[in-house]
Amino acid sequence: MNYKNIFSAVLLFATVHFYAVGQSNTPAPFGPLPTANQLAWQQMEYYAFVHFSVNTYTDMAWGNGDEDPKTFNPVSLDCRQWARIAKEAGMKGIIITAKHHSGFCLWPSKYTEYSVKNCPWKNGKGDIVREMSEACKEYGLKLGIYLSPWDRNRADYGKPEYITYFRNQLRELLTNYGDIFEVWFDGANGGNGYYGGANETRKIDRTTYYDWENTYKLVRELQPKIVIWNDGGKRADLRWVGTEAGYVGETNWSLLDSTGDVPEDMLRHGVENGNKWVPGEVNTSIRPEWFYHKKEDGKVKTLPQLMEIYYNSIGRNATLLLNFPIMPNGLIHPKDEKVVTAFAQAVKKAFAVNLLTGCKTAASNFRGKDEKFAGDKAIDQSNKTYWATDGDVKTGSLTMQFTKPVTFNRFLVQEYIPLGQRVKSFTVEGFVNGAWKELAKQTTIGYKRILRFPTVTATKLRFAVTDAKSSPLISSMGIYNAPQILAPPVVVRERSGDITIKPADAESQIYYTTNGSNPTPATAAKYTGPVKTGDGKVMIKAIAWDAKTGKSSSVTEESFEIARKNWKIIGINDTTVNNILDGNPGTQWYQNNSMQLPVDLVIDLGKMENVSGFKYLPDQNWWASGIISKYAFFISQDGVEWTKVNEGEFANIKNNPLLQSKSFAPQKARFIKLQALQNTQGDNRVGYAEFEVITE
Repeated sequence: MNYKNIFSAVLLFATVHFYAVGQSNTPAPFGPLPTANQLAWQQMEYYAFVHFSVNTYTDMAWGNGDEDPKTFNPVSLDCRQWARIAKEAGMKGIIITAKHHSGFCLWPSKYTEYSVKNCPWKNGKGDIVREMSEACKEYGLKLGIYLSPWDRNRADYGKPEYITYFRNQLRELLTNYGDIFEVWFDGANGGNGYYGGANETRKIDRTTYYDWENTYKLVRELQPKIVIWNDGGKRADLRWVGTEAGYVGETNWSLLDSTGDVPEDMLRHGVENGNKWVPGEVNTSIRPEWFYHKKEDGKVKTLPQLMEIYYNSIGRNATLLLNFPIMPNGLIHPKDEKVVTAFAQAVKKAFAVNLLTGCKTAASNFRGKDEKFAGDKAIDQSNKTYWATDGDVKTGSLTMQFTKPVTFNRFLVQEYIPLGQRVKSFTVEGFVNGAWKELAKQTTIGYKRILRFPTVTATKLRFAVTDAKSSPLISSMGIYNAPQILAPPVVVRERSGDITIKPADAESQIYYTTNGSNPTPATAAKYTGPVKTGDGKVMIKAIAWDAKTGKSSSVTEESFEIARKNWKIIGINDTTVNNILDGNPGTQWYQNNSMQLPVDLVIDLGKMENVSGFKYLPDQNWWASGIISKYAFFISQDGVEWTKVNEGEFANIKNNPLLQSKSFAPQKARFIKLQALQNTQGDNRVGYAEFEVITE
């Protein structure tokens, strides 16, 4: 007997029944419905990830599985600090990476020696998952668990015996640490690894190897209130949205088709006529990568970037899972704390006052002329009531009359999802200067939809459902006047070596420094055109400044390597190849598709340089092809005799196609060669957006 399904069905029925008490004309449910667990999860909206493992100490994106546990020694570790910051940030829970791909366990698992019990921290007597659980309880947060199905340390990975090991660890995590609200199974499965000393590449069929049906059954038996995340989403409760960049599609159905394949476009948008409720979770990191790297201390997402992520995740019918990379000392970096706290304050300020409160509402129609479904139920500040259109009518409108002109730039709307997601399209209009003006036109709503538009002053607002799958049920609406937040400028170094700085808006002034100091209008140079910096390395810090308000943006900080104006790409006649040296990440170049991997990119630097690394940026377009995943790097003084100085992988580059930086011992070279050994799609296509070398 599946007690989990019985529990969810009973709780969902009770929830819907409670919401519908006294409503004689209550609409019938339509399509797939969320379980009680999914409803509780959706209402959390925003929660934290923390990534911490042995590769934090080796400065790697992913651990290979052969890292020495003795390197793991977080002398100042404080899970209470993590929980306090999450609480102050407005988050409702924390998901801890109990075991990442390296196989190193943050709890003293009795099934492996590759864990905290064999590290110097607390003389091997510590348990980070335990401390995380206790900290969450203290701060009123829910606890989630990330357990990587892939294990690059285990000798038996890829064999049936590993599944027993994997489930034993699941049982430990889901029985020893209290209630778990979400379990997270990463989609990275199989590849090269240590594997108990085999040091080889192993492949598995991710759809069958883990026997997900029985693995999920175990999870739900151990934690009846849990939701399961997996990137495919067909059998799980939640789905990946196809990117780690911090957004989901503007059209976003909380449904998938569980009978067929799930292409990436379905992950982004959901399936309008899907047969299973599988809402999207937007996962992204507050820094470019998931684990801590000191070089990213200047790359923490800014407040405007976090606000953009908010509107493109929570504001598009998804939840937001924001990651904190934990420093080697065991703490969240002060810069991360500062910006996430400002983010919480900015969201609170933007949505502090619902300007629809108390206005008069008129509905084009409502269900059975029953006042319990009248238009005012959409603005009564309760998500247990809703406006419903008459009978099976799939369209309708609400008009709100203000007592005086109202200025606003945000619109929020929610469906009553316990009875299904229904709305296919809607419009928002304001009555401005004696005429109706369309402010927004969009598609899906779901649990929550937030729209932004230029600030407008109106005397009336009209919301219209223009198409729906069934009678629309609108439980909440609001309009808000969110304060402007200045976005930091974008700094680019062109091939010539000149620096260009672009403001986010036309009215801002730009101030910058080249000496490492933070710019202010009083101490920095005002940007008036390209900055001549010569051929060497340069650091630029810049701000946008609004003279009217006296406010500035956060600081943009960019460090650039040597100029590329004298570089020459060898053996390629296509002039567009120079796109990879132009400083513009929006341009790209692809090598001839008929070439078989490996393929080489050879560059003459124009003179001898002390080369100590390189940077590779793949095509930045959505789901770009030709992304290099494995590489070798060579240097030469004459272009004839070559020496390999570096070889490896760009970990997680498919899901997170960021600038990749690799370093090695300095070597004198005039010629360099990047050799693409493998790409993320397993074909022969190889593309580049930008490439540069690191010099000592």
